Amino acid sequence: MTRYSIDPGRHELIATWGTGEGDLAARIAALPASTDTAALMRLARALTHLSEAAWRTYTHPASAASSVEPNSEGWRRAEERKAFDEVPGAITQPNLPQDGMLDVDYSPLVESAHRVGRALHAIGNADLTDAVLAEVGTELAAVENAELGDLTGRARQAVLLSREGASPVQVAAADHLLEQDPFGPAALFTDIDPTAAAVAAAHWLAAAAEVTAETTGHSPTAVLFEADNIEALPHETPTLVLELLEAGASPYDAVTGLVRHALHIADGLLSDPAGLREQLEDIDDTLAQHTGPDTDPEDTGLRLTPLDPKRPAPDLLEDLLAGIRGCWLLHDEYDEVDDEDDFGDDEDWDDDEQAGQQQDRSRSDFAQLVREAAAAHRNRLI
Repeated sequence: MTRYSIDPGRHELIATWGTGEGDLAARIAALPASTDTAALMRLARALTHLSEAAWRTYTHPASAASSVEPNSEGWRRAEERKAFDEVPGAITQPNLPQDGMLDVDYSPLVESAHRVGRALHAIGNADLTDAVLAEVGTELAAVENAELGDLTGRARQAVLLSREGASPVQVAAADHLLEQDPFGPAALFTDIDPTAAAVAAAHWLAAAAEVTAETTGHSPTAVLFEADNIEALPHETPTLVLELLEAGASPYDAVTGLVRHALHIADGLLSDPAGLREQLEDIDDTLAQHTGPDTDPEDTGLRLTPLDPKRPAPDLLEDLLAGIRGCWLLHDEYDEVDDEDDFGDDEDWDDDEQAGQQQDRSRSDFAQLVREAAAAHRNRLI
């Protein structure tokens, strides 16, 4: 989301937002020098809340809910998204206290707009009101662009957010980047919505696991456990994704399901009580075997989600790309390389140069095999 602040020295209202490469800032308006700083800070805080409410309609789209029947979660999300049209009116004609009472809107987005309007009303500067209206229009347009898969301009902040759904445009863009570099180019983190990037990465991880399984004889769902013996890897989550795909889930369903569950945990919701009950039943024996009076409580904690609930989609994307690298590590251990054919006369290379050239060749060959496997199962992604 965009954060708003006041520069008391320059008397300016400033907007800042993150991207995959750092934060950007823009001056929104010059402020009346005589205005009370506390009143200006209330305006900045209200604008920040409005941005947060607007971007929540992006991260929690109605299409990701299980139902859109009246009064369901999906219905409420759809109504909140429709409320974009009410924002300008709420800013210019906010609910004001009357007889000690104040009407509060049910919509978090619209109520945030009313708070912006009340803050502007208290300041009483027409030029500032016009500047804020233009800024809010820019922010809402950024959300709309992100929904369409256009992450340019202000919408670039979407690369830092975790979304319950994924734009087909963004999934296709991520798939194209991974086709160029199956190990994951930096642009996946700077140009692509992380949930969409993780959907594509799950498809490419499955291809990498298949290639590695054919070479090593291990099952696709076991290759990362084996690779962890070569180099420490965050193998649990990508292995879980591989198991979900093997059970018939699509990359989209596997990824969005994990991200959605983590977002629910972050919101304080327990979306799968039955699954938690099973976890608790399974952990009883473990606790009995490995706990005692001197056990650190953190060592016996139960993870409610395998992802970081503060940033589940970027966390998942990082783990999936680590999984692709893990597949290559194991594949490289089993793959036979003809040093003489690849590098010519050994006297032409010192040990470090030969090892580096061999590693580059191994990565290149593995990447090509993964491209072929990913292309053969492209229907899995579409």
